[in-house]
Amino acid sequence: MNGLDTRTAVLMLAGAGATYIALLHPAAGTALLVGIAVVTLLHLLVK
Repeated sequence: MNGLDTRTAVLMLAGAGATYIALLHPAAGTALLVGIAVVTLLHLLVK
Protein backbone atom coordinates (compact mmCIF):
# COMPACT_ATOMS: atom_id res chain seq x y z
CA MET A 1 0.00 0.00 0.00
CA ASN A 2 1.45 3.35 -1.03
CA GLY A 3 0.40 5.88 1.53
CA LEU A 4 0.81 7.12 5.04
CA ASP A 5 -0.16 4.79 7.80
CA THR A 6 -1.94 6.12 10.87
CA ARG A 7 1.18 6.09 13.05
CA THR A 8 3.13 8.24 10.58
CA ALA A 9 0.28 10.71 10.23
CA VAL A 10 -0.09 11.05 14.02
CA LEU A 11 3.67 11.55 14.47
CA MET A 12 3.73 14.21 11.75
CA LEU A 13 0.78 16.00 13.35
CA ALA A 14 2.44 15.87 16.78
CA GLY A 15 5.66 17.24 15.30
CA ALA A 16 3.81 20.07 13.61
CA GLY A 17 2.03 20.94 16.86
CA ALA A 18 5.28 20.91 18.84
CA THR A 19 6.92 23.15 16.25
CA TYR A 20 4.03 25.60 16.41
CA ILE A 21 4.18 25.72 20.23
CA ALA A 22 7.95 26.24 20.10
CA LEU A 23 7.46 29.10 17.66
CA LEU A 24 4.91 30.85 19.89
CA HIS A 25 6.57 30.12 23.25
CA PRO A 26 10.36 29.62 23.06
CA ALA A 27 10.58 28.49 26.72
CA ALA A 28 8.03 25.74 26.06
CA GLY A 29 9.97 24.82 22.93
CA THR A 30 13.11 24.35 24.99
CA ALA A 31 11.23 22.13 27.44
CA LEU A 32 9.84 20.07 24.55
CA LEU A 33 13.34 19.64 23.11
CA VAL A 34 14.71 18.42 26.44
CA GLY A 35 11.76 16.05 26.87
CA ILE A 36 12.21 14.60 23.39
CA ALA A 37 15.94 14.15 23.99
CA VAL A 38 15.33 12.29 27.27
CA VAL A 39 12.70 10.01 25.73
CA THR A 40 14.98 9.27 22.77
CA LEU A 41 17.91 8.40 25.02
CA LEU A 42 15.73 6.14 27.18
CA HIS A 43 14.39 4.44 24.06
CA LEU A 44 17.92 3.80 22.80
CA LEU A 45 19.10 2.50 26.18
CA VAL A 46 16.16 0.11 26.59
CA LYS A 47 16.49 -1.22 23.04
